[in-house]
Amino acid sequence: MKRVLTAIIVTLFSLPAVAQTQSPTQTPAPTQTPAPTQSVADECACESQVPPATLAIINGVTIGARDIEKATGEQVRNLQRQVVDARKRELDLLINSKLLDVEAKKRGVTTTKLLNTEVVAKVKPPTPVETRAFYDQNKARINGEFDAVKDDIVRYLTEERQRDEAKKFADSLRAASNTVVKVPQATPPRNNADRAQILATINGENITSGDVEDSLQGLIFEVQEQVYELRKNELDVNINDMLLVQEAQKRKITTNALLEAEVKPKPVTEEQARAFFDQNKERVSGDFAQTKDAIINYLQQGELRNAERAFVDKLRAAASIQTFLKVPESPVFKISTKDQPSLGNANAAVTIVAFTDYQCPSCAVMHPVLERVVKESGDKVRLVTRDFPLSQHADAFKAAEAAEAAREQGKYWEYVNVLLQNQSALSVEKLKSYATQLGLDRARFDAALDSRKFADMVQTDVDEGIKLGLKGTPSLFINGRRVTAKSYEELKESVDAALKTPTPAQR
Repeated sequence: MKRVLTAIIVTLFSLPAVAQTQSPTQTPAPTQTPAPTQSVADECACESQVPPATLAIINGVTIGARDIEKATGEQVRNLQRQVVDARKRELDLLINSKLLDVEAKKRGVTTTKLLNTEVVAKVKPPTPVETRAFYDQNKARINGEFDAVKDDIVRYLTEERQRDEAKKFADSLRAASNTVVKVPQATPPRNNADRAQILATINGENITSGDVEDSLQGLIFEVQEQVYELRKNELDVNINDMLLVQEAQKRKITTNALLEAEVKPKPVTEEQARAFFDQNKERVSGDFAQTKDAIINYLQQGELRNAERAFVDKLRAAASIQTFLKVPESPVFKISTKDQPSLGNANAAVTIVAFTDYQCPSCAVMHPVLERVVKESGDKVRLVTRDFPLSQHADAFKAAEAAEAAREQGKYWEYVNVLLQNQSALSVEKLKSYATQLGLDRARFDAALDSRKFADMVQTDVDEGIKLGLKGTPSLFINGRRVTAKSYEELKESVDAALKTPTPAQR
């Protein structure tokens, strides 16, 4: 249910706006010569840097941006189109989301409860007859027998009906409001004056170009990171190829002859193949005798790649390599820390915000690292946690509610540590037993958990995480900037850098 509601807010509720004018009549615009077609990069306006003409110099030989364009250009444009398409929809989404917030406040309920009442509760799930009829009508396009896919069909049809109901509700909110769309589609702002341009008003409240861009920050940064990785990977391939060619020319042999002479993969033994089979037998079709040759071939290919990598690393170590492709810098995101669990000095120069999932193994690894950095930093660093239970973790949302119930009794951090140490045992019964283990008032804890007292609080965190473009956990922000630290050393390095140039972004 929780993910469905989020989907309605973020996706289903993004409905086309009906452009309105201040005057009931319009003067036809004069005929104009069509503007030149913009490139996708111009429409996106989301490059973190202008790629330098020279990306690398290898032993005095240059690799230019054009050298990797053929391999990466179309993929880069496809990523940038995601931002272009999102910008076209974002104004409508902001309008509908604001109308939803206004209506929820008017009724004195949360947006989640409002959508539950006006959308989810009004949708009847498809009957078995309707489900079967859909399967029969689409059998040619469905992979699987009816019994195997019927649950997916029910889910699909239910969500389709929710979309229809959400549109009706959004239309009713628009009809009852004074919504004026002045610019039907946002374009990338070039400066602060452009950011201040008013695109629409809702009951006198403005939505500006800057509001649209701020809401797209997460997506734009994600695209920047993916574009950088595409270019970096292709640049590495070009560097490796150039080093092989240079070394072959030095020895006056072909690159194939060079590889044959230098790349010597270790032979794979039958014992290694047997060990691989034993470790992966659940995923292997057939017994060892039937699969031995295929396993040996698979492992041998791995050894070949390792040997090739080792040789290239050797060439790199002996070469003069300069690269000029820069990692995109995270923007400063506005992330609320108000009324959130925190550890450390409230006035610390550096605030780490960690979006976490209590069933996520990586979160269990990172959590003690976060606590260690805060403890070692004295009053300079504060940790704030936000919830982002992933849809693939069935018990994570309820575990987040339980953590809030423990926080209500002053035992949040103790309870979180228990959750992260028992990630495979997070049923409601277990969550309650952990409360007993920590000496919490069970009657109060159970009442909070059973009534879903803190579900809206968790859902608010999820909604903000989605707006930030989060895809997984743990997701870390240091003074509002996204970081990818995966170890104590990496996190400490990022914190130390922030201490030198703090950029507070909390609200």
